[in-house]
Amino acid sequence: MSSQGKIAIIGSGHVGSHCAMALAAGGAVREIALIDRIEAKAQAQALDVSDALSFPPSSTLVRAGTYADCADADIVVIAIGEPRLPGQTRLDLLGNSVRMLHELLGALKPLDMGGIVITITNPADIVADYVQRGLGLPRSRAFGTGTLLDSARLIRLLSERTGFARADIKAFALGEHGDSSTIPFSQISIGGRPFEAFRDLDRSGLLERTRLSGMDVINGKGSTEFGIGQVLSVLCRSILQDEKRVLPLSALLQGEYGQRGLHCGVPCLVGRGGIEEVVELALEGSELAELGRSCDVIRKHIAMAQDIAPSEAP
Repeated sequence: MSSQGKIAIIGSGHVGSHCAMALAAGGAVREIALIDRIEAKAQAQALDVSDALSFPPSSTLVRAGTYADCADADIVVIAIGEPRLPGQTRLDLLGNSVRMLHELLGALKPLDMGGIVITITNPADIVADYVQRGLGLPRSRAFGTGTLLDSARLIRLLSERTGFARADIKAFALGEHGDSSTIPFSQISIGGRPFEAFRDLDRSGLLERTRLSGMDVINGKGSTEFGIGQVLSVLCRSILQDEKRVLPLSALLQGEYGQRGLHCGVPCLVGRGGIEEVVELALEGSELAELGRSCDVIRKHIAMAQDIAPSEAP
């Protein structure tokens, strides 16, 4: 894997194309192959992104590709699926997402992929689990963006309400990328001070707005795209350039936080090997319990996904 590798993005809709644009503009990748069942769509999106790279100039090659591009890609991004409609939760997308993923895994399994697989498709944690099981990859090489976007939204909210720059705020959302996500307030740092130092901040209000921010965007314009595009760009850069950043991702838990056998959003040390370590925060008892409740929601829907179409590798 080079510091400017090859990324294959499966799915060239709003999310996939904006991920390609953010990656190409960021200059952290040498080549991007956009893959879609509608070949003309992938070609058009690749051309549109390529046109945007002349000013300022970027050397990234953006083109339409096929599943064969996944075999030698450093990173494969799965961004297929249907967008949420107003009023829908991410979990409402489970049935259609699983059926599409089952078909996709049939095409990917024979390729003997050597790279890292990142899933964006909703419901994020259930999809990450389904794909990791289906491809039989170690947790270091198959995971989802998880609560990285939720954490970005939380940091934005904290910045807006305190006036501190986002760069001076450290905060994570944990658990499901969805309506059961949690915020460990004991781990928040704003300008070097703990959350408790800001007495005007409302915990329940921050949690509610963090959970609902995605639907605010969907209600206003029909889809989210820019945020997830930047999130993926940051994540891929951390992998390709071996940055060793701690990012909250949907990772397979193997006893961390008292949980096992499911994916959920937790802080992870990210570098060239993908997820190199799951970072266990010193959560308070109530925070650990809230994370456990979120894991129960995820676990229930993982079982539902396997009932729809088993993904286990033969």
